[in-house]
Amino acid sequence: MLADEIEDEQLESEAQRAKDAKNADSRTGRSPGRVAYDRLKKDKVAVICLVIIVFFILLAVFAPLVVNLQSVDPTTGVRADVGTVHTELIDFNGLPTVGMSSAHWLGVEPRLGRDLFARFAFGARPSLIIGFSAAAASTIIGVSLGLIGGYLGGWVDKTITWLIDFFLSLPLLLVVLAVVPIVQLRIAGGGRLTAEQTSTIRFWVLITILVIFGWMGLARLVRGEVKSLREREFVQAARAIGVPTRQILFKEILPNLVGPIIVSASIAVPTYISFEATLSYLGAGLVEPTASWGRTIADAQNYFEIYPLWLWPSVIGLSVLVLALTLLGDSIRDAFDPTSRR
Repeated sequence: MLADEIEDEQLESEAQRAKDAKNADSRTGRSPGRVAYDRLKKDKVAVICLVIIVFFILLAVFAPLVVNLQSVDPTTGVRADVGTVHTELIDFNGLPTVGMSSAHWLGVEPRLGRDLFARFAFGARPSLIIGFSAAAASTIIGVSLGLIGGYLGGWVDKTITWLIDFFLSLPLLLVVLAVVPIVQLRIAGGGRLTAEQTSTIRFWVLITILVIFGWMGLARLVRGEVKSLREREFVQAARAIGVPTRQILFKEILPNLVGPIIVSASIAVPTYISFEATLSYLGAGLVEPTASWGRTIADAQNYFEIYPLWLWPSVIGLSVLVLALTLLGDSIRDAFDPTSRR
């Protein structure tokens, strides 16, 4: 009996060692990206934020289809859209005569009678497009200049450093307020622009300005990392055997910077979305007839006491989206940080 018990214990011990070895083998050789992905999957905050972000993206992409889910308005006899004015839904004081219903999920806009849910759904589009496109473009520029300056050094590094310091010294908000009307006048050429043309011009001007002023932080970060990595053994060995500079930068150094780059881009998106909404609120961003959360907030603030339904959807939508993007960025940063316990 004792011999049998000893043998069973030995078998269990061997099975446990085999299981531990298997788990150890599965953990070895994992890239930092794989480790970060596994940590993100276990982060409930990151998963919830990702679901919220995907919801807003789908709402913006399929806005026409979602708006058409509303029923036909019995008063107008048509289904609501983003731009059609319905003065028959407004009383003599400019206030809506209808509230939330199956035809207007968030009611209608005072003064014009436009459907507020359509304005909300389509208003997510410019914010997301500007945020993601500006973040992607500024990331590419920042990474490229940081790689070049950090690796080559010398006058190239000094020139890029001077550009970074120069752009950081400029007040972004004042530049936007000054550049937007100048660009409009240049494009108009003395003529008169329609509201659609003005909004389109401002849309592209905002993206351009955010890209021009958004690459410096990442470029400085990448430059410092590259200066450290270029002295490592694997880089010196690649240079010794004659590997081209381009291949060293993009195949040897860049893969080691994926974590900081992803973190920087994830933090840039909510910053740009907030900046676009702020400019639209101040009147320097998107204008009518383009639906924008910032523009809606600016128009609705004077009606808050008598018709708060006009203001709250855009405020809540913008706040939730920016908060979800920010928390997801924090989770991504913690996932790539080996010292974090999150």
